[in-house]
Amino acid sequence: MTPADTPASTPAQTPAQTTTAALVLEDGTTYRGRAYGATGTSFGEIVFSTGMTGYQETLTDPSYHRQIVVMTAPHVGNTGVNDEDPESGRIWVSGYVVRDPARRVSNWRAQRSLGEELAAQGVVGISDVDTRALTRRLREEGVMRAGIFSGDDLVRGGYPRPVEELVAEVQASPQMAGANLAPEVSTQEAYTVEPSGEHAGQPPVATVVAVDLGIKAMTPARLAERGVRVVVVPQSSTIDDVLGAFADLPDEAPRGVFFSNGPGDPGAAGHEVELLRAVLDRGIPFFGICFGNQLLGRALGYGTYKLGYGHRGINQPVLDRTTAKVEVTAHNHGFAVDAPVFAEDGSPAISDAPHDGGRYGRVVVSHVGLNDQVVEGLTCLDRPAFSVQYHPEAAAGPHDAAYLFDRFVGLMTNPSAWPPALTTQPAAQPAAAQLNSEENH
Repeated sequence: MTPADTPASTPAQTPAQTTTAALVLEDGTTYRGRAYGATGTSFGEIVFSTGMTGYQETLTDPSYHRQIVVMTAPHVGNTGVNDEDPESGRIWVSGYVVRDPARRVSNWRAQRSLGEELAAQGVVGISDVDTRALTRRLREEGVMRAGIFSGDDLVRGGYPRPVEELVAEVQASPQMAGANLAPEVSTQEAYTVEPSGEHAGQPPVATVVAVDLGIKAMTPARLAERGVRVVVVPQSSTIDDVLGAFADLPDEAPRGVFFSNGPGDPGAAGHEVELLRAVLDRGIPFFGICFGNQLLGRALGYGTYKLGYGHRGINQPVLDRTTAKVEVTAHNHGFAVDAPVFAEDGSPAISDAPHDGGRYGRVVVSHVGLNDQVVEGLTCLDRPAFSVQYHPEAAAGPHDAAYLFDRFVGLMTNPSAWPPALTTQPAAQPAAAQLNSEENH
């Protein structure tokens, strides 16, 4: 039976849903619909997410800061919103686009509707949009800036505002390329997450300093349940701050540094790259996720580039070249590392890290995206460091890649076993995949 205090009997529409709204792309394409959530104006880079579940985790992922998210799943909001599933303390998307919002909530965990939550947090959205046509346009033309306008913001002097005027506002909004956004989403004060579950109250198996570039709450939780004490520090932290967190540890105590996911252009994150090089120079075990993977690539001397439309969803296939297994993984990234993926014979390419004459040794692309051959992970063969482009904490998403946290714990507690051996020699990439990869550059 549905508890009496659930919103299952709420009205079919919130007042905002009866208000006209417009989604305007920077190329002038316009979609008309109804306001969903708050009314007003919002700008951002418009991207699409292919996940069919987990919209609450998507909305509260700081990596979506300054982005308008289009949901490709047609029905959104069925399970409502609760206070247990958010990945941070607020919704970070700048706008939200759906086709058919749920008319009523139907889930025993729901505490309110998604539309109510968007409105309460001031997130401007739009519904009743042909999201299939919109996604196809973004696939063909690439992600771009967009704006959502609704309510009084669509009217001037009692008349509808000209589309040309709305397009001009969108074109004047900031671009994602060159944006340094991690300082806007990072914690301002350090905090500690102690070992949990069966390790609660026990001495930590390792201590990790996690640099918050837009960290999701589930990430330190995944480490904590493996017996790790996690000290989360601000993006602005220096190497002295990192070493200070280890000051009270015995010399032999396992330790490591983690770089989280986050928004923005990795090419603009100069401070974080220098911090990571200081970590590598000291031989401290390192693990990076998503933005952290891109920053490891740049610290090693590889370039990064913007993908045509990025990877966003919870159903992306990735090959782990150390296990020869294909994982279904959760993604949210619009940039990628430009490192050699294949040798001439189609085997995994091993290259010398370009920075400073190769001082960080050899590197292999350890994980490859099977849709387009994009770099999905890096492993240093001569340094205790590795990273992946996707989200092994799986909030929300599949749990195929949870073993990567075990790999990190193993790197800290048994560094002599590093690096993991490659166990697969994939055939040369298909011509279609090669073409796809080249188009994304």
